[in-house]
Amino acid sequence: MTKQYILGLSALYHDSAAVIIADGHILAAAQEERFTRIKHDPSFPTQAIEYCLDTAQIELEQLTAIVFYDKPLLKFERLLETYLANAPYGFGSFVRAMPIWLKEKLYFKQLLRRECRAIVHARRAKAEETSINAQILFDKTPHVPQLAFSEHHLSHAASAFYPSPFSHSAVLCLDGVGEWATSSAWMGEDDRLTPIWELHFPHSLGLLYSAFTYYCGFKVNAGEYKLMGLAPYGKPIYVAHIYRHLIDVKADGSFALNMQYFDYPAGNVMVTDAFCHLFDGPALPHDGVITQKQKDLAASIQVVIEEIVLKITNHLQASTGCENLCLAGGVALNCVANGRILRDSAFTAIWIQPAAGDAGGALGAALEYHHRFASKPVTVAHQLLLSDCVAQSDSMQHAYLGPEYSEQQIIQACTDWGVSYQVLSIKDVFAYTAELIADEQVIGWFQGRMEFGPRSLGNRSIIGDPRSATMQSVMNLKIKQRESFRPFAPAVIQEHASAWFDVSQPSPYMLLVGDVIGPQPIPAVTHVDNSARVQTVSSEQTRFYPLIEAFYALTGVPLVINTSFNVRGEPPVCSPSDAIRCFLATDMDYVVIDNVLLAKQQMPAHAIAQAKEVTFAKD
Repeated sequence: MTKQYILGLSALYHDSAAVIIADGHILAAAQEERFTRIKHDPSFPTQAIEYCLDTAQIELEQLTAIVFYDKPLLKFERLLETYLANAPYGFGSFVRAMPIWLKEKLYFKQLLRRECRAIVHARRAKAEETSINAQILFDKTPHVPQLAFSEHHLSHAASAFYPSPFSHSAVLCLDGVGEWATSSAWMGEDDRLTPIWELHFPHSLGLLYSAFTYYCGFKVNAGEYKLMGLAPYGKPIYVAHIYRHLIDVKADGSFALNMQYFDYPAGNVMVTDAFCHLFDGPALPHDGVITQKQKDLAASIQVVIEEIVLKITNHLQASTGCENLCLAGGVALNCVANGRILRDSAFTAIWIQPAAGDAGGALGAALEYHHRFASKPVTVAHQLLLSDCVAQSDSMQHAYLGPEYSEQQIIQACTDWGVSYQVLSIKDVFAYTAELIADEQVIGWFQGRMEFGPRSLGNRSIIGDPRSATMQSVMNLKIKQRESFRPFAPAVIQEHASAWFDVSQPSPYMLLVGDVIGPQPIPAVTHVDNSARVQTVSSEQTRFYPLIEAFYALTGVPLVINTSFNVRGEPPVCSPSDAIRCFLATDMDYVVIDNVLLAKQQMPAHAIAQAKEVTFAKD
């Protein structure tokens, strides 16, 4: 029987991505930003699509369907209704938005066909250059497969439930806004998702959090995790103020925002003058100097979000009687709130889609189409009980779904940059790198397939010694080029996690926060409130697990610092060339690309200068 290949897409808003599945099995997934090097790139994911096709070893014409992650016409309806409801206010914003909609988004099906045909023609031309038999690979006329559109929150729900370890689960999706929905609950059973309830725009927890992100001087849709990291430095002194003026919350967690304080429906900014007056001053300019006020605001909105999410989840558990919960949507990336759900809600186990934002919607769209229309939908993975916790036997393959590179390609990248290198045996890579980490060296760690989603999970990571009292500030200021208050995550061997962190189940995707309880200090990964954003690493992760094992054997500490392999303003690296450039442009001491080692002290000055010029040209 011929395999059914389905391509899922998200595009044109932020975090464009492509995913390909075959008979329900995930083959490849990647965000467009990783190829273009434009963080949160919203453009049509041409390069991500080509990567997916190459991995599946098919051409676009062989796809069963191409599925988009939301319905542009429904979104356009919401846009028009919102502008009409606020008219004449917002006319300037309306005028700026319309050309984009009339040129691209409103006629997205035509845009999709046009872009797909361009991909077919480009791949034909490339094949003709490399093979005299290329003509047999293609029909003469480009054929675009069936096009389908999933609703935004259905895509989120499918991305959360179908890859999860559960055959029966409640599903909660919280984000900014899709077409109309901003919050939705579902019941997942085997190969079916059934909607339970949804809340509509403009009332949104995601947009409430983004309003405070904006007011505290961070970029919306990019700086929310900074606000979360800032929260432990403040006191939640504005909580009552927020409840009194900004949001009305019912016992079941349903809510309504007081829209006199928010400008996002039709304006140019997130908040109104009334919001600024309520908090005694204008919004902090982007990248302005953080004061105690911003810290207290961050702490306050974090508490409010956690309390509302707990009300929602407890009501959802009571109404469904289900012990399992799956999460997706941008709010599901708030790992502090996720930790509260795990500790304090009535659910026994939770699973969070690692690409919980719009990029993951591409995966959900493809999976929903498969489960709805394919003749033989695959059965979701089932949970396995392991001691006192749930082993995450999901189908996300540790999110290692992106490109990987051969030793020949790695060495070619070294040659292109004109840098010396050393090829180690696989046996020596882990032990030698562990020694470097124990010596407080900062290591770029590039292995195997790139991660899908916003977190680097051990294949495109910068790693260091968690015992070091100075490593957190060194990595923030000299390597990542980012704010000094930002915490780093520990990657811990799964079997040892409960001895070091108060997290009651595996956290393979760095999406749960728990208190540090370990037998010795690990200051480089301990946040100011004694918490840590934990990643548990299992023996299935054959590149990362043995490295941490080697460090454990050397030091008695079964964890390392893990942060994304990038500098501020860039997405994580994708290719060996990206990794070498980032390594040269920063104060990293070594980079290990599979089994190829580069040492900073051996790098030529001209290569370092070139890398810095390219990396920091935008500054």
